[in-house]
Amino acid sequence: MPETYQITEDCAVYFVTFTIVGWLPIFISEEPCQLITESLNFCHREKFLRIDSYVIMPTHLHAILYDADFNAHRLSQSLAAFRKFTGRQLADYCTKHLPSFDRVLREQSGKDRERKFWQNSRHPEAIISRRFLEQKRTYLHDNPRRKGLVRQAEHWRYSSAAFWTGEVTMREEPVILSPVEE
Repeated sequence: MPETYQITEDCAVYFVTFTIVGWLPIFISEEPCQLITESLNFCHREKFLRIDSYVIMPTHLHAILYDADFNAHRLSQSLAAFRKFTGRQLADYCTKHLPSFDRVLREQSGKDRERKFWQNSRHPEAIISRRFLEQKRTYLHDNPRRKGLVRQAEHWRYSSAAFWTGEVTMREEPVILSPVEE
């Protein structure tokens, strides 16, 4: 069944959600989170991906992103490459460090692969206005606080919330950020 939400040529900026199969809490230690941040930075440098904001939760990640030249096709390709690479690397991490989770990844796999890390949907939502952008940015940054993981959103380590509140500089941020221009 085709995904209802899709990246199209008529929008340049998207809010995406990538969820681990079975909602497994893989992002609870530093190594898998760093794999995500390093991969986002690689995509920034090599694939023209721009990240406005992000949060890595234990079972999923949210991001507001776009292509440097607002090329929807290339954005879609970049996200597919990101998911493929991180899915493989994180599945290998599970095999080595979380064998019970590895079993779930194998059970979730289809005929075309040995393991499956990410759920199918990227759930890309087109950012169609400044108000919607701010709404989604607030939602993703506040996610750790709403879930009771921190008292203040900017205290969550793998999030751009501290950058947006001015608590850290771009240099201190683990992901290269490119705020959406007005």
